[in-house]
Amino acid sequence: MVFAVALAIILAFVLWGAFFPDQLGSAAQAALDFSTEKFGWFYLLVAFGFLVFALYLAFSRFGKIKLGQDDDEPEYSTTSWFAMLFSAGMGIGLVFWGVAEPVSHYIDPPEGTEPGTAQAAQVAMRYSFFHWGLHPWAIYSVISLALAYFQFRKGYKGLISSTFVPLLGDRVNGPIGKAIDILAVIATAFGVATSLGLGTLQIAGGIQQIFGYSSTILVQVLIIAVVTVLYLISSTTGLDKGIRILSNVNLIVAIVLMLFVLFVGPTAFIFDTFTVTLGGYVQNIVQMSLRMTPFSDSTWVAAWTLFYWAWWISWAPFVGTFIARVSRGRTIREFVLGVMLVPSLFGCFWFAVFGGSGIYSARFEGSGLAAAVEEDVTSALFLMLQNLPLGAIAAMIALLLIAMFFITSADSATFVLGMLSSNGDLNPSSKIKITWGLVQSSIAVVLLISGGLTALQTASIVVALPFAIIMIGMCVSLYKALSEEDREIRKRERRVIAEYKAMLDAAAERDKELFAKK
Repeated sequence: MVFAVALAIILAFVLWGAFFPDQLGSAAQAALDFSTEKFGWFYLLVAFGFLVFALYLAFSRFGKIKLGQDDDEPEYSTTSWFAMLFSAGMGIGLVFWGVAEPVSHYIDPPEGTEPGTAQAAQVAMRYSFFHWGLHPWAIYSVISLALAYFQFRKGYKGLISSTFVPLLGDRVNGPIGKAIDILAVIATAFGVATSLGLGTLQIAGGIQQIFGYSSTILVQVLIIAVVTVLYLISSTTGLDKGIRILSNVNLIVAIVLMLFVLFVGPTAFIFDTFTVTLGGYVQNIVQMSLRMTPFSDSTWVAAWTLFYWAWWISWAPFVGTFIARVSRGRTIREFVLGVMLVPSLFGCFWFAVFGGSGIYSARFEGSGLAAAVEEDVTSALFLMLQNLPLGAIAAMIALLLIAMFFITSADSATFVLGMLSSNGDLNPSSKIKITWGLVQSSIAVVLLISGGLTALQTASIVVALPFAIIMIGMCVSLYKALSEEDREIRKRERRVIAEYKAMLDAAAERDKELFAKK
């Protein structure tokens, strides 16, 4: 039922975008404007609340509880685990926006900052850290923690609806539970399909910059065809081979590219930028988390922060389900700190390296990068790299890295969609994964041809509003279940202590009797 209904709704939107792209675009934009204008405060409070809730769980008495049975050990090494978190969560996004976002903020900063100034550069880097730091990973942590706990600790199915058992009981098997799972599948499919299209555009833009081939529709369709074959091959090899190996290779290539830019580019400037921006980020995190502009007509917060928060929430069912699947055997404290802190720090350093190099090039070298970013953000990374020594080689590596992240994200998505649409099966059949893989690619092709990509991307973000409410319910349900388990643990501890004390008292009484006889 979930598979059929979700697929029907998705195909209806695709056909709408294919035949009436302007109408879909207008409707989706109107819905997005309504949600950000009327509920912008809600997105900010919810995202900040998820961050506080996740940190509370990590450092509370619940932190020692395992996501699995007490004797379970982690399925994957820490390195492979971090690599899969990075690849599924943000890999291709960091590559895409690593240069483009800081430079965009530098030339168009938030209200109260003069464009193109030293202050604008500082604010640009700080907001890039903010948008890709703790908040998105907190959103992912909350949903993946709930899924992993109920799936591996309680033995429930790997479905979003299963996390509501403490609140809804058997009703999760009825219409309410099915509606929750259908919404999760739709959000995942929309987000992944549009990312396939956007990733295709960036690969095509890179090919145009490096090889000179124009980014035509034919080139874009060929890119999708090649990538589809590659990620379907990977998806049929299973989680332990395809995604794990690709994720490890992705991380290695990403680190090599980052180190190249770090030491060939303005090294001292990058380290200074990272240090001062990290301090500013930590110092201003609460103010940035709750920043609105009700006393002016500025739209910067809506265009960037609210857009990102909605985007992360719409991606949460996909990334959360995948992270939960690979996190069995870890404690809640280890899980939250691992998922939130390590990828956030890596992402911040990534932006310091690439964004710092981009701003340095635009501010001190007069490279024209700012004007190029203003015209086409897909060219930002390649233009920045080509200004460095051996830049052509670095651009080739970047193009390879984008393609690899592209394949890994699509591979992970077919796995998650397979799980969500096959009653929570931890190892969905290759048939279902291939079906979703072909559907995703078909959606991307149709939308690229019809020009409806932006509309569907906007529509996927609108889904974030109801799903944010679902995530709040997941937090309440998780806290209730953890509190009940903690009470049971304390009862067992008190019982064991009482039994041990009784044994000691009995032994002491026997000793008294023996002493009296002697």
